[in-house]
Amino acid sequence: MFWTIAVTVVLTVLAVVLAMNFATPEKKIDRKVVHRHAVADPQFRREMSVLLGPAIAPGNRVTAFQNGDQIFPAMLEAIRGARRTINMETYIYWSGDTGQTFADALCERARAGVAVHLVVDWAGSIRMDDDLLGTMQDAGVRVEHYRPLRWYNLGRLNNRTHRKLLVVDGRVGFTGGVGIADQWSGHAQDPDHWRETHFRVEGPVVAQLQSAFNDNWIKTTGELLNGPDHFPPLERAGDMDAHLFIASPAGGSESMHLMYLQAVAAAVRSIDLCAAYFVPDHLIAQALLAARQRGVRVRVLLPGPHIDSETVRLSSRASWGPLLEGGVGIHIYQPTMIHVKLLVVDEELVSVGSTNFDIRSFRLNDEASLNVYDRGFAEAMTRVFEEDLARSTRYTLDDWNARTARERFAEAVVRPLRSQL
Repeated sequence: MFWTIAVTVVLTVLAVVLAMNFATPEKKIDRKVVHRHAVADPQFRREMSVLLGPAIAPGNRVTAFQNGDQIFPAMLEAIRGARRTINMETYIYWSGDTGQTFADALCERARAGVAVHLVVDWAGSIRMDDDLLGTMQDAGVRVEHYRPLRWYNLGRLNNRTHRKLLVVDGRVGFTGGVGIADQWSGHAQDPDHWRETHFRVEGPVVAQLQSAFNDNWIKTTGELLNGPDHFPPLERAGDMDAHLFIASPAGGSESMHLMYLQAVAAAVRSIDLCAAYFVPDHLIAQALLAARQRGVRVRVLLPGPHIDSETVRLSSRASWGPLLEGGVGIHIYQPTMIHVKLLVVDEELVSVGSTNFDIRSFRLNDEASLNVYDRGFAEAMTRVFEEDLARSTRYTLDDWNARTARERFAEAVVRPLRSQL
């Protein structure tokens, strides 16, 4: 009798913990966002400023870097030039040549007296060797794991930080999609080297990146990082308007979902979306189809034969039929895994950061996205998008209808798990 009760209690606790990990936040959007004004309309910016969090800040400069050959040298140059503080948060940090190079740079600055803070996701950094971690800690780098495997974290083990943030001296920031691992090195020259875009940020919006880093540093350590070493006065660095906003199941969980819905609903000419993981929910799919009905050109660029998650591919492809029927252009990148997260609307708005176009990013992960409102920058990122498009193939409705019975069955099996992929 005792063992029956004990087993029942244990199974009940495990079921509750599992349910907590699969649960989405209580606050969620479940009604269509109506097209009321265009991206170029000042009303759009007013609403984005108040609905997403930090207000749009003028006077910024955002520089795009393509692939590891450009991205990593820019990040390392900033790290090696740090004088007071380095704050870095990443989902993936793995051992290897890239991980060692970054560790060496962080250690050198810590030994020189720079305050170095590093948050790595526990699950995303599972392939970081203990020796590498110990070397950084011995040098004075404060390394914290986000939600490690502990009994008190079991209910939130499925809620990971997917943010990619680097802020140096409170004056220069980086965000985008890159992880600290060897597959991001190179120039997307083969399937072992991924296609990626990352961004350097200067100007007043850097303070918002610093605030975003503080969000999970506080959750992890209970400590606030403030003062002029982290939040110095910031002058204009350019002419771009921008803001960075965060999402987390603990608060502001619908910010990313709302941003995409608002941006798609505001489009009047074009939507260019590059998504490493594309598993749209009903509202997003409905918004894309409504844009097509308004005459908006919609181009979606997705990974092709090289992707790191076959289950994501299957779940994604299951939803393509209605989009293809509605005239959404779906293009499949061929050379290697494309890990870029990019949205360009009407060549007016560019949204970049860590957020994937899926339910996990919208409701389960901690994410950070940078919106830039600048026509010149949007035109430049459209050219980058079209360069990738040239290395892709068009996926048609005929292709979708020609899927084999085995492919359809596999899609049906993984489809119910799409919120967890």
